[in-house]
Amino acid sequence: MHFTPAYTRNAYASVLVECGSTRVLCAASVEERVPKWMAGRGSGWVTAEYDMLPAATGERRRRDSRKGKLDGRTIEISRLIGRSLRAIVDNDALGERLVTIDCDVLDADGGTRCAAISGGYVALDLACRRLVAEGLIEASPLTDTVAAVSIGMLGGEARLDLEYVEDSTADVDMNLVATGRGQLVEVQSSAEGATFSCAELDAMLDMGLAGCERIRVLQAAAVG
Repeated sequence: MHFTPAYTRNAYASVLVECGSTRVLCAASVEERVPKWMAGRGSGWVTAEYDMLPAATGERRRRDSRKGKLDGRTIEISRLIGRSLRAIVDNDALGERLVTIDCDVLDADGGTRCAAISGGYVALDLACRRLVAEGLIEASPLTDTVAAVSIGMLGGEARLDLEYVEDSTADVDMNLVATGRGQLVEVQSSAEGATFSCAELDAMLDMGLAGCERIRVLQAAAVG
């Protein structure tokens, strides 16, 4: 996995995250407003939007704007990224402003939602550091780090960070989101070709948490 900060010129903060052949551009935008239902509370809000470029996969994907509605998968992953990032944000410390993290998949080879969460955190951290540097907030509102990784069972063996070929044939597929302190934010797991035991679940959780810790080190290096 590799993070390239300040990948775009106009974004308030941005990073390109590359994991194998998967590449996701994460860009942060900051607005001096909040959703109407939060106005006047003095608290901020972090949200996220996720999408894939039409040529991100082998077969061209139609843009949602051409279909006239958002794809269900797009909505689900956008909400997952937003929940994951908000888990480590002190909204009051952010002040009454909206931070949006846009995650656009340039190349997809499995694990795009996990890469988007890990990269989204870096973009958010960079944006918060810039808010502090510009004197808009006194201290970073981030209370922890957050990362995500995929795990799967293939032929009875647990494997970390599945690429598309592995993901599409796995007996069990899991996405794990965890904070730097090892607290679970979300676990998505389902059996595809076979059931799995509690022991196998524990093994996948341990492997996923170890993977998130390795990502945390790379994230720390990316934000300096």
